[in-house]
Amino acid sequence: MVFVKMFDVYLMIVMLMGLGFTIELSTGHKFNVGERDGWVLAPSEDYIEWSHRNRFQVNDTLFFKYVKGEDSVLQVSETEYNTCNTTDALASLSDGDSLFQLSHSGPFFFISGDIGNCLKGQKLALTVMSKVHHSHAPRHPSPSPSPSTSLVHQALSSPAPSPEVDSSSGVPAPASGPAAAAHNSAGSVGPGVVSLGLILVIMISSMA
Repeated sequence: MVFVKMFDVYLMIVMLMGLGFTIELSTGHKFNVGERDGWVLAPSEDYIEWSHRNRFQVNDTLFFKYVKGEDSVLQVSETEYNTCNTTDALASLSDGDSLFQLSHSGPFFFISGDIGNCLKGQKLALTVMSKVHHSHAPRHPSPSPSPSTSLVHQALSSPAPSPEVDSSSGVPAPASGPAAAAHNSAGSVGPGVVSLGLILVIMISSMA
C-alpha cells in the first residue's frame, strides 16, 4: 500500500515538472537589458559582458528601459551594428518601455537610435540558442540554492535504487522509472513547480 502511494506521488511530480517545462518554453524568460541601469550610454556592466553572462532562447523577451524622446532602440544587421548605421534598421522601438521577443535562433544586433551614443558603445549583440541546445546550457547565472530548494533538488536528482525487497519490512523499493524521469526534468522546473515538489517531498517523508 505504501509503495502504491509513493509511486503515485512520484508520477504526480513528473507530470507537474512536464507542465512547468511546457509553460517555460511557450512563454520564455524576460531579460532586463542593462539590469537596473536600463538602456543607457554607460551602464555599470558593459552590454557585451552582460550578453555573454546570459543564455538566450527562442521566445525570450528583451526589455529596454530608457527616456522616451531622448533615445530609442534599433534592431539592425551585423553590418549596421559595426558601423552604427541608424538609417537602415530592421525594427525601431521608441516608446521608452520597449519589449522585443527573440522569435528565432541565431544572432541579434541592437544599437541606440542616437548615432553618437552608438559610436560610444551603446549597442548590444547576442546569440539565441537553437532548441537542440536548450537542455545543455544554463539559462542565466543562478544564486546559491536555499536549503529548501536544495532538499527538493536532492530528492528529485538522486537515482532510485533497483527494486529490492527489504529484509526487515518486506516492502519493495520504488521503481527507477518515475525517479529517472523526474531527474531529467529537474533542470526546467519553474519556481511554482519547485514549491509543489517540496510539498510532495514532505508528504513522502511523512508516509515513510
